[in-house]
Amino acid sequence: MRTNTRMLILAALFSALTAIGAFLKFPLGAMPVTLQFLFTAMAGVLLGARWGALSQAAYVVLGLVGLPIFTMGGGLGYVFQPSFGFLLGLIPSAWVMGKLTEGEAKLPRVVLACLVGVGVLYLVGLPYMYLILNVYLGKGLSAWTVAQIGMLVYLPGEALKIAATAAVYRPLRKALGPTAGTAAATN
Repeated sequence: MRTNTRMLILAALFSALTAIGAFLKFPLGAMPVTLQFLFTAMAGVLLGARWGALSQAAYVVLGLVGLPIFTMGGGLGYVFQPSFGFLLGLIPSAWVMGKLTEGEAKLPRVVLACLVGVGVLYLVGLPYMYLILNVYLGKGLSAWTVAQIGMLVYLPGEALKIAATAAVYRPLRKALGPTAGTAAATN
């Protein structure tokens, strides 16, 4: 019971950090980069699949019920934003990264998990963006154009977030103690 309480608190913390990350924007080329994926990656690799995904699901649900924690607000109407698919993608992305780093993962495995996690994020987010832009908003954009505006401009920022996650993984895992390490192994 004590372990579950601690993991629930950590999941809530990473949910809050993801919300904060939505408002921390850094200019990197044509588009600003937020830190949502950074905290999603940390949730996945530090908390494991189940708790990492739960932290991101809580973030999405809180935004959908009306808390203004997404980059452009919140509420149920947010599902019609082209970027909402990326918010949904945070959940399986955290789960996959947690699964790939179960137990005590070495640095190359953490980097690989984050790369796969980014892939999952875009596999969910880009088709959603394409559908909203073309079906709902009637923009008539090609898949290539959607990939350019929804992914390619963000890849340098994603690389920096992956590097940051890899850099802080080992000290944070150690600071969180055996609970975080064993939680990932029991998912």
